[in-house]
Amino acid sequence: MKKTIVFTDLDETLMDEATYSYTALSDRQNLVDIFDAALAAVDPCNAVLKALRIGQNQLHVANVTYDLASFERIIVVGAGKATARMALAVETLLDGKISSGLIVVKDGHTAPLAIIEQVEASHPVPNEAGIAGAQRVLDMVRGADEKTLVICLISGGASALLVAPVQGVTLQDKQEATRLLLNAGATINELNAVRKHLSAVKGGRLAQAAFPAQLVTLIVSDVIGDPLDVIASGPTSPDNSTFAEAWAVIEKFGLQEKLPPRVADYLQRGIAGQVPETVKANDPCLNKTHNVIVAGIHQALAAAEARSMQLGFSSRTISETLQGEAGEAARFLAQAARDELAVMKPNERRCLLCGGETTVTVLGNGKGGRNQELALVFAVESDGLQGVSMLSAGTDGTDGPTDAAGAMVDGDTISQANKLCIDPLHYLGNNDSYIFFQQLDSASGTQSHFKTGPTGTNVMDIQIVLLNPNMTSNQGERPNTQVD
Repeated sequence: MKKTIVFTDLDETLMDEATYSYTALSDRQNLVDIFDAALAAVDPCNAVLKALRIGQNQLHVANVTYDLASFERIIVVGAGKATARMALAVETLLDGKISSGLIVVKDGHTAPLAIIEQVEASHPVPNEAGIAGAQRVLDMVRGADEKTLVICLISGGASALLVAPVQGVTLQDKQEATRLLLNAGATINELNAVRKHLSAVKGGRLAQAAFPAQLVTLIVSDVIGDPLDVIASGPTSPDNSTFAEAWAVIEKFGLQEKLPPRVADYLQRGIAGQVPETVKANDPCLNKTHNVIVAGIHQALAAAEARSMQLGFSSRTISETLQGEAGEAARFLAQAARDELAVMKPNERRCLLCGGETTVTVLGNGKGGRNQELALVFAVESDGLQGVSMLSAGTDGTDGPTDAAGAMVDGDTISQANKLCIDPLHYLGNNDSYIFFQQLDSASGTQSHFKTGPTGTNVMDIQIVLLNPNMTSNQGERPNTQVD
């Protein structure tokens, strides 16, 4: 539905409020514009089309060439939030050459595919659909031989979507272990160290299942630093973590007694050498495996930086590795904004960019996500700062168990909430950022919640801070502005 906002012939008593709305609208539209440019740069379909090249019946992937005439079959498998659009590119390039395919995607993250089948499953907590899809993927690659080329498509979310618990551990066991770790504030590295050791597909085990076929894996990275063993828990790469390190994560968060007994027992048997470790670097199956990262946060931030400069902002990326507690990251960004404001020249406009993935240690029982919590803390920390606005959002279009990608705030967000008797600290204390922004938007008519729907990609989160302190309430005529 199109929403039209028109500011014309306003009563003088409404001028201050109307001008605030227009100012916020202008800056917020810039935030959306910059975010959209970042997404476009990491569109999975375009990324795969750039990474692959077909010529003279040869498939060129980075520095490796595959003679397609030497293969009797080409099969495509994979999992992740961005995998459907990756598969769309593969179908476009290898039209008529694909024998079969199956990918597991997050509910609602599908694409119009002709050959490759899509299974929708739950994320971030796995479900039975993910188990069934993962088992079919395993069966498919186990049937591959030396005359088979397996193209594996991996993106963020695959850790929860490609689910194949080890023998003796149930899906419910893994779900509970995942929930405990997420609520404790475990990082993606810590979470994956545990999940890999409870999986028949992660930690290189998908590559092991596909051997002796040739295997090429195309990856959209959602992990800081792009470590192959961490992205999607490394189904086709060697695993450096051990059972002992997985157990150390459990001990770090004091979950020994809360962990499902079958999970604790399996990890302990692994430490004792009674069950096999994950695939290590010297495994022969990796000799026929080639991993290529086709998109990540660097490309997204570079495009955001370029677009912000086109919009008239001097721009720089201050971090591609933003991590830790969302609240602490918000305080870091608010301080960076203050530091920039202190040295800005008259009429100057600046843009600060960050990328990464923060965590939230859940202490309350509210509803929210790391981006919404980060945005709310930033709003508290920057309360009263003129010309400051910020967007924090997940590039996949989702933030925690909500329908929002994140939130947009500015230096007036908290004062506006206070006038409406909406206490931000109360909502923060209950990890209830989603409800805070829902209440604020409903009461004020603003659009602080940022909702994109599934974007088809996933390269972690992006924070955009715009500094435009010289925008005043009476620059030129009153605007007559329409906004979709």
